[in-house]
Amino acid sequence: MGQVYAWLLLLPAAALLAAFTHYPTIATLGQSFFSTGTATRPSVFVGIENYQLLLGDEVFWKVANNNFWYAIGTIPASIAIAILMAIWVNGKLPARGLVRMAYFTPTILPMIAVANIWLFFYTPDIGLIDQVAAKFGIAGHNWLGNPDTVLGCLIVMTVWKEAGFFMIFYLAALQSLPPELQEAARVEGASRWYFFRRVTFPLLMPTTLFVFVNAVINSFKLVDHLFILTKGGPDNASSLLLYYIYEVAFSFFDEAYAATLTVVLLGVLAIVAIGQFVFLEKRIHYR
Repeated sequence: MGQVYAWLLLLPAAALLAAFTHYPTIATLGQSFFSTGTATRPSVFVGIENYQLLLGDEVFWKVANNNFWYAIGTIPASIAIAILMAIWVNGKLPARGLVRMAYFTPTILPMIAVANIWLFFYTPDIGLIDQVAAKFGIAGHNWLGNPDTVLGCLIVMTVWKEAGFFMIFYLAALQSLPPELQEAARVEGASRWYFFRRVTFPLLMPTTLFVFVNAVINSFKLVDHLFILTKGGPDNASSLLLYYIYEVAFSFFDEAYAATLTVVLLGVLAIVAIGQFVFLEKRIHYR
């Protein structure tokens, strides 16, 4: 009877997971082996033709390269800044609650609002960055219209938005650490850096794994910011994989190729997630 009761409790979550995660994944995988149907030409089985097309798609490889550097730029920076902010607001400082709220505020802002805020910073000549630069005699720059700077601008915006969110998890983890450890280190004369490197950070590894997984997922799901700021331009210099899937599906109406790109994205995320748990699990100390 107890097992039946347990399964009944699990059933709603399992049904939602199957309906909105497992079934769409399997359906997308199946659709990637068919062509895109039209009113006059029905969809037909084409095997791996869509995947062969993907291998020769220069835009895909450019977008994949953009996403790689975007992930490299956002993940370590967001985590490092989140740890620093958590340590800072965990200490005794004036108006600590106000500082915590200020750090967390970017997280609760709507994504479209965040894009418009940073559009105010990056707009050529009249944007805040160019207005400040003009005070020092520096000419204006088209930050979002230059292929050399547009991806960096997106990275800065993402780090600003995500670091406060990750800070909350690190702050909770720091507050759960036994205070006796710090007292013992102080008695032994250990420096703050030594204590953080040898004691605090190893104990934060479970939180780091959780944050790292979320940071990787976030680095592959940017769409709405791109739609407001750059629309993937100039010349796909800021286009990322999920935004390219959105374009293929809803601008080019090629559902089969969009499904193929989605399968590749899911495969990349699965490989990265498995690698994270395999390699980081050995460095995690659960209490």
